[in-house]
Amino acid sequence: MRLPRSQQFVYGQIVAMLVIVVSLSLLRLLSLELFFITSFISLLLLVELTSPFNVAPWWRRRLKWFVILGVLGSIYVIGKRILEILPPEFL
Repeated sequence: MRLPRSQQFVYGQIVAMLVIVVSLSLLRLLSLELFFITSFISLLLLVELTSPFNVAPWWRRRLKWFVILGVLGSIYVIGKRILEILPPEFL
């Protein structure tokens, strides 16, 4: 029995996130920020690799909200890191 494309997409993202967690923990680099950024990159890759050529199914239209939230979260994480690196007198 074949799974619907939406379930295949979700399972693919879950597998990617599990691989990320295992890889980061084996490398002793596991942090919430790094997990978020790498999971967001895997989401973007999965969206692009599975995008249809002609018509977007109804469930793919909802992915734009996850992408927007991911971009906002990435901006927050990167901004926080930049503020940690900058010297205090620069601000």
